[in-house]
Amino acid sequence: MSGNVRLLDDTLAAAKAEGRAALIAYLPAGFPTVDGGIAAVKAALDGGADVVEVGLPHSDPVLDGPVIQTADDIALRGGLKIADVMRTVREAHAATGKPILVMTYWNPIDRYGVERFTAELAEAGGAGCILPDLPVQESALWREHADKHGLATVFVVAPSSKDERLAEITAAGSGFVYAASLMGVTGTRESVGAQAEDLVRRTRATTDTPVCVGLGVSNAAQAAEVAGFADGVIVGSAFVKRMLDAPDAAAGVEGVRALAADLAKGVRGQA
Repeated sequence: MSGNVRLLDDTLAAAKAEGRAALIAYLPAGFPTVDGGIAAVKAALDGGADVVEVGLPHSDPVLDGPVIQTADDIALRGGLKIADVMRTVREAHAATGKPILVMTYWNPIDRYGVERFTAELAEAGGAGCILPDLPVQESALWREHADKHGLATVFVVAPSSKDERLAEITAAGSGFVYAASLMGVTGTRESVGAQAEDLVRRTRATTDTPVCVGLGVSNAAQAAEVAGFADGVIVGSAFVKRMLDAPDAAAGVEGVRALAADLAKGVRGQA
């Protein structure tokens, strides 16, 4: 089974060919409901996102800030199951034809079963997984099954990562490298900062795989800034906040669509 890793590669290459960074949106599955989450993912893609990361809500999201934690809590209290995450991927990909990844901590996959998870994600049309807490040195089992099903394995690098460690991480990953712009949890910030640009430079010295920057980007101006030095701009908390702040689910979906359109201008230098 080839999976959709090729679609992800082609999408990132197409953005580069247009002389711009790709826009990658993050939205948790099951928030505010399973159907509402699917509508939000479709809206982000329709609005201008090139790729979406669908979050698998977890009870102990160590890298997520308060905005995403709030959304995760709503999804979990709503009874979200991994089957609902797969349905979100399936329906969003079928409706848009764009690459969808799952962002998840390792524990839910480990408990569900690596072979079962990778097979179901590939069958749903998923392009791969972002695994922020899976150490590269413990990832052989995951990568074996991901490769078998044509799924990308995206690892996270941070400003604290030494050059030797960066080389080890990028050699093991595929799809793109997720560069965390700063130390800390997800959330919107006033400035993305010089740390991110330095991390992208150091990461690129080890790999030809695209390097995409997340954590802290919330508006078109910041997206344009990051697009000036990264292959992709990842936005999560700002999308989730639009939905949390909306008076109802329909308004939340429209807020997601509008933010995606605004950020899409940013990555194209039209902000």
